[in-house]
Amino acid sequence: MKANMGAADRIIRLLLAAVFATLFFTETVSGTWGIVLMTLAVVFTLTSFVSFCPLYAPFGINTCSTKK
Repeated sequence: MKANMGAADRIIRLLLAAVFATLFFTETVSGTWGIVLMTLAVVFTLTSFVSFCPLYAPFGINTCSTKK
């Protein structure tokens, strides 16, 4: 897996994951939508740590800065 996520993309994903987790644990969002948000939070966190998004690969998206 070659990294395809830049620093800004990773930070945005971590912030969204924190917001989703906060909404779930404060019971602002519950039920099915709460489970969906927590699943997204876990996926966003994992992809941020490994710097690879599987959905970017088929579309050729790369937010990593290129080193010259």
